[in-house]
Order: sequence, then C-alpha cells, then structure tokens
Amino acid sequence: MPELPEVETVRRGLQPVMEGAKIVKADARRKDLRFPFQKDFVARLTGQTVTGLGRRAKYLLADLGSGDVLLMHLGMSGSFRVHKAGADDTPGQFHHPRAKDAAHDHVVFHMSSGADIVFNDPRRFGYMKVIARGALHGEPLLRGLGPEPLGNEFDAALLARSCAGKKTSLKAALLDQRVVAGLGNIYVCEALYEARLSPRRLAATLATKKNEPTDHAKRLVDAIHDVLNAAIKAGGSSLRDHRQTSGELGYFQHSFKVYDREGEPCGTPGCGGVVRRFTQNGRSTFWCPKCQK
Repeated sequence: MPELPEVETVRRGLQPVMEGAKIVKADARRKDLRFPFQKDFVARLTGQTVTGLGRRAKYLLADLGSGDVLLMHLGMSGSFRVHKAGADDTPGQFHHPRAKDAAHDHVVFHMSSGADIVFNDPRRFGYMKVIARGALHGEPLLRGLGPEPLGNEFDAALLARSCAGKKTSLKAALLDQRVVAGLGNIYVCEALYEARLSPRRLAATLATKKNEPTDHAKRLVDAIHDVLNAAIKAGGSSLRDHRQTSGELGYFQHSFKVYDREGEPCGTPGCGGVVRRFTQNGRSTFWCPKCQK
C-alpha cells in the first residue's frame, strides 16, 4: 500500500491540473470501489472548482468551491494518470507503461484545465467520498489520526509524550496511525536504521521518567524527516503498483538501506554487520542487529 511519500508525490502531480480548475464532468463507471459511491457522488462534484489539493496521512483531500471536500485513497493498487491534449503523457527515464485495460479505469474527472484525470484500480481497494468540510473532524476515516510527521507540531517532545509508558515495540508504535500519521512498513524500517535504533526496542524508551524526550527520540524524529523528504524527492518507492501521475516510477527503492536487503552487508561504515529480516506484528522487519540497538 502506498505510504506518505507516494501519496504526496501523487498530490504534487495532480495539483497543477486540479487546483483552480473546474470539474466539468465526473464519471463514476461502477457503483463502488472498496465502498459504494454515494448516490449523489457525481452530482456533488460536477461543476465544482477545486480550490485546493491537500493531503492528510495517506489521504488526498480536494477542497471544492461548494464547501465540500473530495476524500481519495489509493488503496493497494490505485493510481491516477493525467491526459492533456498536446502534452506528452510519458516523460522521464523511469517511465513504466500504464495498464491499458479500461475496465480498471473506474473514475474520470474531466477538468476545465483541459486535463482528464483517470483513476485506475485493478484491485478496487481504493475509495472516494465527498464530505462537507465542517464534518471532516468527525469523519471515521480521519478521526484519531496522529500528527503529520513532516508537520511543524511533530517533534521529539511530542513523539516522546505519545510513546511514554507504551509497552509495545518501537516499530509497532510508529506504525500506529494514532501516534504518527502516514508512516508504513518501508519508511519505519528505514528511519529506525538511520536512527540506529532497534525495531524491538520498547517505545517507552523514547521518554524519560518525566516524559521528556531522550536522545533516541531526537535522533528518530530527525531520521523520519530525512527519510521522508528524500523519498518524496525521489518520487516515492515503486515496488508493486506505485506510479507517478506522469507514469514515471518512483526510484527511492534504489536508496533503501535495509528494507528488502536481507543478507546484504550493513552500509554503516565500520559496522561489519549483515541486514536481517524477521516477522514483527505480521510484517517483515529489516534491520542490522549489530548497529541498531
């Protein structure tokens, strides 16, 4: 499933053709994706200007002139592609051909910008929903989400308070969307490696007895920032289904230090360790047992 960097990459790809443009026509080509479309889904979108395109955790949020918000989630295999008359749809050395099976083109937005934005989702785990802006705070899909890891409020002190007293592993805590929103298995593994912290370490060790941040917490927050920013710059990671809106592959997977590198030498100078994998909370965890403590 796409994580924060992949969703942010998609947002940046859609922003130039969506923001400030009107949805001239919306096509929902089936009755449902992961969830059924609302009966007035098309009607609430048609004729509306997209005043802003944001992101919350792994969700895209398109503000509409009506005061509604279009919430979109990519699911497991969802992707957007942009067609614009006279433009090259396939730039970049990392381009990968899009699926040409129109049966999986489930939603199309015809924009006044001249672009057609197509949502393709073979597995149909993605979803879209129109919500009144004033009701967002109570929306079950968003309620309870923790702070954005790249937001101003997310710092070592906040992370320490969130983890204080927790008896779960550090990795499990970081995957908890109530602690920090948008992180998934890939980037948690990479951030823990950058911070030289064991995924088995207790989450509570990020806080002192007074719930103040330890040096571990400070290192971890810096690592999360560095890993996410580098991944966004690289267009995310393309392991299975992620493509940018242009069709380009993300290429952060070429920069992985531990994820999916079981048996390879640790890249930390002078470490001499070997990357290992074990199953943790049902997910594969990659780490260097020698330098991650």
